[in-house]
Amino acid sequence: MTETAQRPTLEAVAARAGVSRATVSRVVNGGDGVREPLAKRVRQAVAELGYVPNQAARSLVTKRHDAVAVVIAEPETRVFADPFFALQLRGISKELTAHDNQLVLLLTEGRDDHARVARYLAGGHVDGALVFSLHLDDPLPGLIQGAGVPTVFGGRPGWSDGSGGVVYVDSDNRGGAREAVRHLVGLGRTRVAHITGALDQTSAADRLDGYRDVMGDADPRLVVESDFTPGGGERAMRELLDRCPDVDAVFAANDLTASGALRVLRERGRRVPEDVAVVGFDDMLPVAEGTDPPLTTVRQDIEEMGRIMARLLLRRLDPRTTDASPAGVVLPTTLVRRASA
Repeated sequence: MTETAQRPTLEAVAARAGVSRATVSRVVNGGDGVREPLAKRVRQAVAELGYVPNQAARSLVTKRHDAVAVVIAEPETRVFADPFFALQLRGISKELTAHDNQLVLLLTEGRDDHARVARYLAGGHVDGALVFSLHLDDPLPGLIQGAGVPTVFGGRPGWSDGSGGVVYVDSDNRGGAREAVRHLVGLGRTRVAHITGALDQTSAADRLDGYRDVMGDADPRLVVESDFTPGGGERAMRELLDRCPDVDAVFAANDLTASGALRVLRERGRRVPEDVAVVGFDDMLPVAEGTDPPLTTVRQDIEEMGRIMARLLLRRLDPRTTDASPAGVVLPTTLVRRASA
């Protein structure tokens, strides 16, 4: 049997540095009022002894937990099957790690989980929350507001008119959709269809609006509602071909939807892009470069969206911040041309 090595204490660091315990505490917890030569000695002693602050004790001093909840309002099966969430989580994780904060992932399988998430947030376990993939009738925003936790949302909030101080990060969904549809029209396509995302999410509604901005009063049969998944893209493409066999272009609400549409077009003997041109949205490389043919799509910087969400939240949590965070940050999109259109 071996004895567990005793962890270095605050007192041991103070003795090594030749300063008081209170001075060590201020340096370790990021406080002010310690002259740089003393602070340098403390930091050197911390490194030499391998001292790791006790998080519970530190929280009592700083009133911070150095932990941020990431709430995704989707079931586990969806989150782990869709690379969009992995990219956004990677951006969030990089930013939090750079500032020595922990990521706590909370998923909602259904409405029964919402109260659980709200209780956890209100329980003082985390300093703030990053929330995305909300649906229009989702009670989470109200529950989170009731928990009193600083929050940044991913995506334009559909429940707010922007006057309530809601902070969010989004992409130019409507402008990106317009660019995609203009590209298809510029190719000479006249029967341009749209397979939507889940229309209870603002991103899908904005992309539909962008399609309508260009197509005006196009045949309503050319719009088929879907759900941002490959299976939804397959179902919608079959319905679209049955309704409108003469369709010659499709703007899909995301790359996964487009991948499903491409499979059905191939099954039905339609050549892409010769017979039907296809454009997606997201530019998730494993999907967009892996389709046959490779997918023309609208690129949004998903990872950067995650980083900015985390950055805005950490800025709100920093007591030294004096200027207000912007209510909304909207990132630009670009069309990436490949072989499908």
